[in-house]
Amino acid sequence: MSHPVQVHPDAMKALYALSTATKDSTVPATTHHLIHLRASQINGCSVCVDMHAREMKEAGEKDERIWAVGAWRESPYFTDAERAALALTESVTRLADRPDPVPDDVWDAAADIYDEKELSSLLLSIAGINVWNRLNAAIRQPVGTF
Repeated sequence: MSHPVQVHPDAMKALYALSTATKDSTVPATTHHLIHLRASQINGCSVCVDMHAREMKEAGEKDERIWAVGAWRESPYFTDAERAALALTESVTRLADRPDPVPDDVWDAAADIYDEKELSSLLLSIAGINVWNRLNAAIRQPVGTF
């Protein structure tokens, strides 16, 4: 089928507006890229994994950081702030995988680093990429065709 945002162009405008709104904080663009790549990996969204890995590369990220996103816990390439954002991303993306979707330790680690506006930005960014992942995975959007 056609992509849902092509069928409903106002949805594309809304998702774009959400993405733009998440940038209205002091959370680095790099952190948003990490969030988008990690959630896309979890959700199996090939088009988003490809796109966000490329964005990171174009933004000057080293290959080691891009390749290590899936194993960020064991990797030395991420800051404490990035680790907190990645942990939050995993919890919010995998809401149904555990009885306590966002454990206090995950939330507290993020809240110790990020202020309310930044946490809001992170949560909206995570929610936004999850919408894209679900749309793309549902229609099996191939890489390079959108």
